[in-house]
Amino acid sequence: MRAILLAALAFASPLAIAAAEAPAATAIVADADAPKGKLPDQARPTSYRLDLTILPDQPRFSGHVEIDALVKAETQHLYLHGRDLKMGLATAIVGGRTIPAKWVQVDQTGTARLDFASPLPAGKVTLAFDYDAPFGESPSGLYRIKVGNDWYSWSQFESIDARAAFPSFDEPGFKTPFTVTITTKAGAKAVSNAPETNVTHIRVAPTSAAARFARANKLPVPKTLDVHHFQPTLPLPTYLVAMMAGPYITADGKAPPAANRPAPLPLRIVATRAQAGKLDYALAESPRIVELLEAYFGQPFPFPKLDQIGSPVMPGAMENAGADIYGDDILLLGDGATTRQKQNFGMVVSHELAHQWFGDLVTPAWWDDIWLNESFANWMGYRIGNEWRPEMNIGVGAIDEALAAMNTDALEVGRPIHQTITENGQIDSAFDEITYGKGGQVVAMIAAYLGDEEFRDGVRLHLSRHRYGNATSDEFFQALADAAHDPRVLPALKSFTEQQGVPVVDIRRKDGKLIASQSRYAFLGSTPAPLSWVIPLCLRQGDAKTCTLIDKPTMAIGPAAASAIIPNAGGAGYYRFTLAPQDWAALIVASPTLPAGEALAASDSLWAAFRSGKADAAQLIAAARAMAGSADSNVAVDGGKRLAGLRAVGLIGDDSTADYRTLMGRLYAPKLAAIGFDPAAGAHKADDPDRQKLRQDLVRLVASEAEDDAVRSKLLTAADAYLAGNKAALDDAFLGTALALTVQKGGLPTAKTLLERLVTSEDPLFRARALQAIAGAGHPDIARWVFTLNETRLRPTERVALIGGLAGAMQTRDMTADWILAHYDSIAKGNGIFISSRLPSVLGTQCSADRAREIADTLGPKVKALGAGELAFARTVERIRHCGDLKTAKSGEVAAALKAAVAG
Repeated sequence: MRAILLAALAFASPLAIAAAEAPAATAIVADADAPKGKLPDQARPTSYRLDLTILPDQPRFSGHVEIDALVKAETQHLYLHGRDLKMGLATAIVGGRTIPAKWVQVDQTGTARLDFASPLPAGKVTLAFDYDAPFGESPSGLYRIKVGNDWYSWSQFESIDARAAFPSFDEPGFKTPFTVTITTKAGAKAVSNAPETNVTHIRVAPTSAAARFARANKLPVPKTLDVHHFQPTLPLPTYLVAMMAGPYITADGKAPPAANRPAPLPLRIVATRAQAGKLDYALAESPRIVELLEAYFGQPFPFPKLDQIGSPVMPGAMENAGADIYGDDILLLGDGATTRQKQNFGMVVSHELAHQWFGDLVTPAWWDDIWLNESFANWMGYRIGNEWRPEMNIGVGAIDEALAAMNTDALEVGRPIHQTITENGQIDSAFDEITYGKGGQVVAMIAAYLGDEEFRDGVRLHLSRHRYGNATSDEFFQALADAAHDPRVLPALKSFTEQQGVPVVDIRRKDGKLIASQSRYAFLGSTPAPLSWVIPLCLRQGDAKTCTLIDKPTMAIGPAAASAIIPNAGGAGYYRFTLAPQDWAALIVASPTLPAGEALAASDSLWAAFRSGKADAAQLIAAARAMAGSADSNVAVDGGKRLAGLRAVGLIGDDSTADYRTLMGRLYAPKLAAIGFDPAAGAHKADDPDRQKLRQDLVRLVASEAEDDAVRSKLLTAADAYLAGNKAALDDAFLGTALALTVQKGGLPTAKTLLERLVTSEDPLFRARALQAIAGAGHPDIARWVFTLNETRLRPTERVALIGGLAGAMQTRDMTADWILAHYDSIAKGNGIFISSRLPSVLGTQCSADRAREIADTLGPKVKALGAGELAFARTVERIRHCGDLKTAKSGEVAAALKAAVAG
């Protein structure tokens, strides 16, 4: 799974509560003996038959499920999973004998217990269930969304939400075939993991289960239904099962035969009717990504077909075997798609399709090892994305993601990549920036150290050893070591995966040599416990690159040359570095000519040194000025984005705002003028992708941060024409910035008008940009309006975006935090353990020690009582405290540096 909105939370705000009455909660019967994590070793499933009736225009779905299993020993009770299922009948069939059973849900995460009327003997058994359950309205379990005039349903089962759709042994270690049957409205389409075999049309008899279900729920009884039958799947865990139903449209094609696959691979793009006209890009580009992955893994696509499916509310993507689901804005691109949209398509599709081998073909044995699943796919997403379209410059995004993860990993509270998971409430914490950003970079670092072919051979060996089965991290590590014939890779890997924290390597010149000393990075005011690593450090001086395993506190790493020291060659290392002042100065001077990865790693290490009290603000400004001359779009604006981040959290006060805006204008307005700017749609389509992306970033910095009147006027004029119906007036690349300026200028009346426009639009890009504009406008009256908004046409993820945007805007940040603190109980109530556990993270934009204490005192006991999300909450509180410490220590220095930079 690629979770795009990791930082945006996934909670249902009071907006959702105001919009609809929550259904009655399922009765939970306390059971002191119930497992909190892994099920006891009582039984193992061997196959499933899922027969679900899915009518998305109704609030509930129903199912008949049979699970063949092997029972280890005679028992009166059997634990398995099911959440909020209204059980009509549960039985066990043994040797032709039927044993009635009572279904009892024993915790809110969906652990359940079957109590049998008589002891269940050891051996083969078929467990049979008839039940119904509510659809969700956000991407969890089996959910439904109304798009235009039509209702559609999708599934999202990772991590442990399959249990909200059907009774199951919902653990990744259980891989079995699934035979799926979906009964739905006549004429609708149904999609699952395996190819469809046939569709039968049935007339609904008054006494049928479908009719009884409809009458029991006071719903209209359908006259006819279609029954879609699918082939049995290859062995899968529950979290990779997929089920969709609705009036979908499709674009059908094939991935042509390739070196590792002699036959074409059936490939479809599946979307809602509202996205007609946006399926062609994915249909044309997906086969190339499949081919590149097959070449890397040295084997054909491991499933008999591939469907790529769009969902309007999916905050990322999911690698269901043979049936990947993506957010509409990721998969379905129109003719005017921006460079960023295409980069996102290439990276995320490569990530999800890599999972078809690494995760679906070979699955983690337990959630402890999900990090490897996601970390590897993240690395592959950037690698294969870069091969797919080199001109898109996708690969450098991996370094940006890793650098961002370091700020989380450097906190005192945290977790290692490889985290021991003993309870269900801990599982979702594994899907964070440590898994994706840090894990992906650690994989990249080891691959760079071993060599590309040796690492690839280890991956192939791992897949061949565990084909259609399960594996652990240690088994993957061993495959790498066996293939590379280098056992030293094991301690290096484990030093990064088994402990949290970011190493910082201090490199100094001494007697003609370079001396490296390692320590644990710490923010100002932080005193984490000391750690050590085995660091694969690759360093460059001029054209000479050397790689060394740093396995001692201090050691010589080679001769010192006269040229600038590049301590993270290629930017692939997961570590920060510090240098002597003269070497920092030389590196800053060289930065505009460095490859993007090296320049970004240098920028991050310099800013990290500032946040630890070992670099000053004047160096940051010097680096931003130098890097603005880089030819790479990411490097050229990196310093400006980081300076904007200081302003966003209040380190640049009102008395320094004028100096800040002047500096930003001097840094970036000339560069924008040099490449030209016309906001009209397609005006710059002849430019190469990186230049287009650079222009998009420069426009935002010059308009929003420098507040350049000429650029702002261009954007406002174009936005007025766009909103008046002239779509050609404004390119998608500038839509977000232009709408933001429009709401800032027009205030609450404009926000209300724009909200009405977005809820009647099915353009995912427009909806997202309009929401960001409303939430980020910085108008307190808009915030107060949003707090009481009862707009049922907003989707759950959009309600999240509104609250998150208000919390991030400087002028509404504090009032939004106060509102969340005051309403936390009503927000969390009835919204589920995983949803509610993420709510406090939105407060991470606060910046003072006093605020950190207030949030800890107010919400700490409530988060603890919830039993989940404690790590995310502790991280939030620590971030707020560190930000306050930095503000106290450095805001005066920043103000002086800005004044000096402008005066100079």
